[in-house]
Parts: sequence; C-alpha cells; structure tokens
Amino acid sequence: MFEDLERLYQAASAALAESKDSAALEAWESAYLGRKGAVTLALRAVGNLPKADRAAYGKRANEIRDALEQAYAQQAELVRAHELARQLESGAIDVTLPGLRPLQGGIHPATRTLREIAEIWREMGFQIFRTREVEDDQTNFELLNIPEHHPARDMWDTFHTTRPGVILRTHTSPGQIHAMRRYAPKPIRVILPGMCFRYEQISARKEIQFNQVEGLAIGENIRLSDLKGTITAFARRMFGADRRVRFRGSYFPFTEPSMEVDVECILCGGKGCSVCSGTGWLEIAGCGMVHPTVLRNGGYDPSRFSGFAFGMGPERITMLKYGITDIRYFWANDVRFLNQF
Repeated sequence: MFEDLERLYQAASAALAESKDSAALEAWESAYLGRKGAVTLALRAVGNLPKADRAAYGKRANEIRDALEQAYAQQAELVRAHELARQLESGAIDVTLPGLRPLQGGIHPATRTLREIAEIWREMGFQIFRTREVEDDQTNFELLNIPEHHPARDMWDTFHTTRPGVILRTHTSPGQIHAMRRYAPKPIRVILPGMCFRYEQISARKEIQFNQVEGLAIGENIRLSDLKGTITAFARRMFGADRRVRFRGSYFPFTEPSMEVDVECILCGGKGCSVCSGTGWLEIAGCGMVHPTVLRNGGYDPSRFSGFAFGMGPERITMLKYGITDIRYFWANDVRFLNQF
C-alpha cells in the first residue's frame, strides 16, 4: 500500500511537469487534488487500513498532498508568466507604424452662431454686458412693465426656487435694468447674451432652456427709424447682403411700439417652402422702442432719453441658417450631429 502511494506521487509529479497551460493545470488539479482526485481518495482510505499502519500511511499521504499543492502553485505561476509573455508578444505594438490621430473637437453650432452675432454687433458699436441667470421677480417682470397678474406673464412661465420671489430668468430683458442702472444717465449700446429658462413642453421647436441675445441702445433723439436701420444692417450681415427684411407690428410689455422681424427665407428665397410654412419669410427677432416706464425704472428721464431694444435666439437663427428641424439636437450631445459643423 505504501508502494501505491509512492507511485501515485511520482505519477502526479510527472503529470504536473507536463501541464504547460491553464487548461492542463485545471485538469491536473481536478484529477489529483480535487474532491474526487486520486490524492484526496488516498487520504480517505486511511480508515480502511489496519490500525498499526494508519498513522504512518496518513502522515505520508498528507506529506504528498502538501508537496503536490506547493508544486502546483509554483507550476501555475510559471504557466501564467509564459501565457502573459505570449499574449504580449502576439499583441506587441509596432512603434514604426503611424499613430492614430485623436478626434478633434469643434465649436458647438449654437456657440458658433452666438459668436458671429456678437462680432456683428461689436463692429456696430455694441459692447457685451453680462448679467445673472438667477433673478428676482421684480427685475424679471415688474420693472419691465409686467406687474403681478399681468396676462403677459403667461408667456414666460418659469422655474421657481425655494426662496420666494427668486426665479430662473425667463428672458435676457431684465439685463436691460441692470445695464441702465449701471450707466445711467450716460448713452449706452449693449448686447446681453445668456441662458434663459422657461417651463415649456419640450418639442422640436421648444426647450426648457435656450440662449438669447438682448440688445439695448439708449440716448437722445433715438427713433424707430434707427431701430429698423440697425436691425436691417444686422440681418443682411447675418443672412446675406441681398436678403429682404420686413417688420410686423406686435406687442411686448416693455417696448412701445413693438415689432417682429422677418427675413426672406434662406432656403427657398422667398418662394415658400415647408420651413417657412409657405410664406417665404422667417421670424428672427422681436424689437421695439423702450417703454417710458422701463426707461424710468432704469434711471433715465423719458422726456429726454429714448432707446430701442431687441431680442433674438442663437439656436433659432442656427436652425434657420442650417436647415435644422429639431431644437433638441442642440442639447443631445450626439456626435453625429455635432460633426457636421
């Protein structure tokens, strides 16, 4: 019986030396050290031996098991090292090959349009005036001639904070008050770009957040003709020198009189298409002469000063310029969309 134990040890050692990969090692462990392995069964057979031989046999069987376990651990380490070396060799990097060119980002189309708008107004003598996105109700509405319960507030439903009277601004128009109170009674020409927030039902034409560019010019003897000429010059710089521009009467609480600005459809050239709903015109902005109440709230004397204001959306203008049909593309971060610009 001791001879059988030694033969088992020799056979197991020889088989282990021939195990050159992980699969062979796993099979060897199952055959010799597993629950039904030969060494495990030999240890369980101690109880079937005569009492006089049990101690010596059990001692030798345990020595053999410990020796095989140690040898297995060493062989497994060698096998892992060889397999890793082969893996590295098979996937070796050829440093003489040209590298992969990293993907290069670009300027977001809405940001590109925003910069183009700012550059046009800069060349026309307007400076950028930054204002806050979190506003109080008074500046966002009341100082702009929109008192509490005024029906125009329904047009600018917004997001409220936990502090009473503190909201996310619905338009960049409250920036007019900040700019006027900063510079009054001096003449000013500023644009106020920034993010706005409205509680809207998201669709292809509406989002809960969007950029706006507000414009404001105040001085002595500023007339409606100055507003129309300035807006026309901007539109032709933005959409083409031969582009027709028209003004339509409208209503805004903070301007009087008020107008909507349309340009000739850049896709159909004014003939009528699905983008312009067959009219041949596309709306790009709202504008008007600053209401006397707003002038007074900003620190200017309406009997001496007058001014005009306008507001436009970079996303809206970008959609018109590039024929984009869904405003949600601007916020989806889809690389397939962004790579087109």
